[in-house]
Amino acid sequence: MTETVLVTGGTGYVGGWCVVELLRGGYQVRTTVRDHSKEQAVLDAVATQVDVDGRLEFVIADLTADAGWDAAVKDVDHVLHVASPMGGTDAVDPEALIATARDGALRVLRAATAAGVRRVVLTSAANTASPSSYAEEGVTDETLWTDPDDPTLIPYRRSKTLAELAAWDHMASYDGPTELTTILPGAVFGPILATGTLGSVGIVQRMLTGAMSGVPRIGLEIVDVRDLADIHVRAMTSPKAAGERFLATGEFTWMRDMAHALKEDLGEDGRQVSTEQIPDDVVRGIPAMSEIAPALGRRNRHSTAKAEALLGRRPRPARESVVDCARSLIAHGAV
Repeated sequence: MTETVLVTGGTGYVGGWCVVELLRGGYQVRTTVRDHSKEQAVLDAVATQVDVDGRLEFVIADLTADAGWDAAVKDVDHVLHVASPMGGTDAVDPEALIATARDGALRVLRAATAAGVRRVVLTSAANTASPSSYAEEGVTDETLWTDPDDPTLIPYRRSKTLAELAAWDHMASYDGPTELTTILPGAVFGPILATGTLGSVGIVQRMLTGAMSGVPRIGLEIVDVRDLADIHVRAMTSPKAAGERFLATGEFTWMRDMAHALKEDLGEDGRQVSTEQIPDDVVRGIPAMSEIAPALGRRNRHSTAKAEALLGRRPRPARESVVDCARSLIAHGAV
């Protein structure tokens, strides 16, 4: 019998690719949207990569409300909880961001455990397993937890940490068949399915349009969105993944090297990309860049040895992800 998987946030960048990966694997897929008007756009986006063949259904549910979640998990075998609010310097209310991420994760988990779902795979973030200061030397792994009480943490990082902690706390007091696994990705790039939700891909978009007159001295551990969807499915199906955290970062790449890759590989399409390095002091003086300032010159890395050993993960090169991302943006008319 075909298994059914719920993906939260099918309109999102990562959620959409998880839907694609599951459909390719032969699963019946259900995904949440906040209103029916979003459904056709998701269908159209997913259909560019895989034959949907009537195997994708929708349910209305929102992370900020209880309504809809019991229906969302009914007769579901697994849940990929991918949906989460995005941060940014223009976030209206940091506490609201935290509450949405934490309470949303708990809503999904409570519904899933009540329904006896076999496994929930929750998308967290690599910055929940990082030292407070990114400038520290060394390589960290899943055994490290970011201190959510550190006053220097940006709201997004705190929200992801508190959401994942709340999920594990919930499972610690739960006695039932449902298992939890968490995935901790780095900076996500790669092809887009649609232009509605770009997330971290907006960095490449701004490079291509010339909106970035230079690049800060920031390094990113780049994971391809296609590889990220794949590791979610691996974590969902592997017996070894139950009760585990998995870092899903990738090759460390300076933003300046990203810019050079775009100029070198895209030819005329990369003409507006700037490879000029913005001095750290200038970055610190720009209010809109205040949240990235702590990561200037970042030296900390994350180990993905666990995911490679237990799940067989083999990520593709960062350059391929960045250039494929750019070509996709161009093809979709997003630049």
